[in-house]
Order: sequence, then C-alpha cells, then structure tokens
Amino acid sequence: MKTNNIEGLTMFEINVLIQQGGKFIMFPFIVSEMVKKNKAPNIYFIRPNEGTFKYALKHFLLNLSVSWRIFPYAPIYVVKSLFYFLKGGKDYTETILKDLNSNKPTYKPSKLSF
Repeated sequence: MKTNNIEGLTMFEINVLIQQGGKFIMFPFIVSEMVKKNKAPNIYFIRPNEGTFKYALKHFLLNLSVSWRIFPYAPIYVVKSLFYFLKGGKDYTETILKDLNSNKPTYKPSKLSF
C-alpha cells in the first residue's frame, strides 16, 4: 500500500496534524485484468481542514468504470465503493501511527509498506 500526502512531513508534524484533526483514510478500488482481480487500496493523509470528497469520487468512478469486468463480484464492489464514498473512507489512523512509531522512519515516509 502506498501512503499519499505525507511527502516532506516529519513524524512530529504528522502527530501535530493528527492532534488537530488529521487522519489516514483508505478508499478501496479494484483493478482488474480479464480474469484476475486485484484489490489495490491507497491510503491518504487527510489534513485537518481538507475534505475527502475528491479522493472518494476518484475511487468510486474507477470502481464504476472498471469493476464491470468481474461479473459475479462487480455489484458487490460497486456497492462497497459507494458505501465508502458516502462514509468518507475507512479510518486507518491508529494502525498507521502504531506502525510509524514502532519503525521510527528517518527518511522517505512515503515509501511505507504494509
């Protein structure tokens, strides 16, 4: 998984922004190749005064346009995508903070692997 929007931020800055209301949000989407299906979520760092609409809409439209190729599962993925679109994403702040604090990254926090 790739964590977006934390480029150039230190752990201290991330913790301060989270205390002010920032959070790590995931929007699941499907990338399909004819038979094979692959769930590929991206995690975004949402700053305190930033909305999630632009990220949610992007992933919902991607699901709507691509998931039809996976016939039996397509309605499930589109409904799940719509649920996360309306909810504003799934919050992974606590999980990512535990991982960041345990690993103590000193450079390139955007290259996190989960």
